[in-house]
Amino acid sequence: MKECLNYKKIDSEDIQCRNCSHFCRIKDGYVGICGIRKNIGGKLNLLAYGKAIALHIDSIEKKPLFHFLPGSYAYSFGSFGCNFRCDNCQNYDISQMFDYKGREREYHKFDWSFEISPEEIVKEAVKNNCKSIAYTYNEPTVFLEYALDTMKLAKEKGLKNIWVSNGYMSREALDSILPWLDAINIDIKSYDDNFYKTNCGARLEPVLENCEYLAEKGVWLEITTLVIPGLSDDEKMLEGIAGFIKRELGDFVPWHVNVFSAIISWKLQHLGDTPAKTIKKAREIGRKEGLKYVYAGNVRDGDLKNTQCPDCQKNFIKRIAYEVSECPRSGKCEYCGRKIEGVFS
Repeated sequence: MKECLNYKKIDSEDIQCRNCSHFCRIKDGYVGICGIRKNIGGKLNLLAYGKAIALHIDSIEKKPLFHFLPGSYAYSFGSFGCNFRCDNCQNYDISQMFDYKGREREYHKFDWSFEISPEEIVKEAVKNNCKSIAYTYNEPTVFLEYALDTMKLAKEKGLKNIWVSNGYMSREALDSILPWLDAINIDIKSYDDNFYKTNCGARLEPVLENCEYLAEKGVWLEITTLVIPGLSDDEKMLEGIAGFIKRELGDFVPWHVNVFSAIISWKLQHLGDTPAKTIKKAREIGRKEGLKYVYAGNVRDGDLKNTQCPDCQKNFIKRIAYEVSECPRSGKCEYCGRKIEGVFS
């Protein structure tokens, strides 16, 4: 365990976690919504410090990040717990492990975690010639202290730091990681606050505010929306997300519209997978709203993943699945010379 950052005492028994936008009030012996930040005798402790659930070397395109060091590999790791409870979660066995007292739920009867220190994570990333470390698989905000210690060491070794996040961190938490954060992919799951309340147990506004703040601070940002049949596939809603990205973040911010797979979801297995025509329509919506880079995720069609020059429409980056086959490191279109937005070296 490690004492958490970003909390304050309310009285002799209760404390308030200020790590994410839930701002949980936590009694002695209990955990917050995330399940891993626990009040022990008036101090907030991170139960997951030094404990990883998953470690893997991924292409950075899997995060997904398409305009940040394309074709490189990220040393990816995650722990357990989450501050959301999304019905569509595909990693629910690690994200929803605990109840309000930090006890394992019925569907998680064994411990997948293993101990690995920030120093060991950075060492493995360097040894495997990774260009970055990705904090992913579950929400990195909830294991912030573990992530932050790793991020600081990573920077010392010349590695980039990448978060894959739901964007629900508090401003205090965001400010604590900004000096070491290079890129982030944030889910904007819907443009409907009611969707966030019913499907995720959260609110939309903090996510949008954090996206704006990250863009203002110059962190490379990409957005992902999982298009769920009947829940987040409404065309007006998708227009809302695309319009927000262009208006508040920039028309150059990549938007990934991803296929939902019902069979691996937590509570939505009765829904069908997202039809290909819906994803193509979402992509059209993004482009019609004025976004320069809109990508289809979890599809086989490589043309929907290629990066095209906004000026001459020629392919700038060609991708097969999640692997890059062509990418000029100059960051300029070889046909018309246009500078493509992103970080390419």
